[in-house]
Amino acid sequence: MELQSQLKSLAEKIIKSKDIIGTEEATKTAFIMPFINILGYDLFDPAEVVPEFIADQGIKKGEKVDFAIFQDGIPILIIECKHWNAKLDVHNSQLFRYFHVTKTRFALLTNGIEYRFYTDLDESNKMDEKPFLEFNICELKDTIISEISKFHKSAFDVRGIVDNASFLKHTKELKSILETELDNPSHEFVKFFLSKLSGNKRATEKVIEEFTPLVKKASAQLMNEKINARLTSALTKEAEQQKDELIDEDPISKIVTTEEEEEAYQIVVAILRRKIPKERITHRDTQSYFGILLDDNNRKPICRLHLNTINKSISLFDQEKKEIKHAMESIDDIYKFEAEILNVIDYYEE
Repeated sequence: MELQSQLKSLAEKIIKSKDIIGTEEATKTAFIMPFINILGYDLFDPAEVVPEFIADQGIKKGEKVDFAIFQDGIPILIIECKHWNAKLDVHNSQLFRYFHVTKTRFALLTNGIEYRFYTDLDESNKMDEKPFLEFNICELKDTIISEISKFHKSAFDVRGIVDNASFLKHTKELKSILETELDNPSHEFVKFFLSKLSGNKRATEKVIEEFTPLVKKASAQLMNEKINARLTSALTKEAEQQKDELIDEDPISKIVTTEEEEEAYQIVVAILRRKIPKERITHRDTQSYFGILLDDNNRKPICRLHLNTINKSISLFDQEKKEIKHAMESIDDIYKFEAEILNVIDYYEE
């Protein structure tokens, strides 16, 4: 959660300020150094982050990589930086040389917006031509944030990242192959399906030409059907949840919100304002309970107060939205559950 919000803040800063960043050095300072900091590394600790790290090769002296991140005295990641507007494709060879003369298993080429992580899957101590992880920091998805987190100081594990890099690389290549084949089926692709068809059609040039558009159309239809099925399933599930919640709620005409419920609501609001603005907190009263919601959304209950009974109680929710009821002697006991109430917000925000 913290990593996600930090990366989002950096992305917003980049979008707002990139047009006034005129040099490579300014790009390093404004965009890339904050990224290194987000990964948990101390930019002011020379044992952890070394700027202008010397990477001499043979008779070629004075070669320096912009940053090297160290762990236990060994470089674990070298970083080559370019101006935010620079195209990265023409700078691979420079990083390739640096990688070869260091003990690192990982290299990063970035202009502060595009990030390309490399390792040596194809040949030991020789940087791969293609990155295993590539992203635009201004267009991050949750799956990419999960991969970035593996490079955080608190989670860094060489073996684990290398194994995962192999998975990412091959998955990326397979997706690319499938995308190409689905858009423009090759002869081999069409032949494969012809071999599975009943009737044992011979894969002559004429038959392949006849079946190529059919394979393409069938592939497109299958993809659409799968997408529609998932959407239908998701919408059906949501509709059922909303139906259950509506059944849960009693007719408004029979509901009377008491002063005690209003006072209890203000206590919960006071606790939650440490983490979220008041505008995001709402309440809905029912005959069964007094519910407090996040963003006025029935699917985001924060807590439920049961105050119109002899035995007062508060219901809280865990990460799986499981309701857990706790007894209370008075509404002052709400303060005892401050941590649990704030945790519910974290579950939804994640």
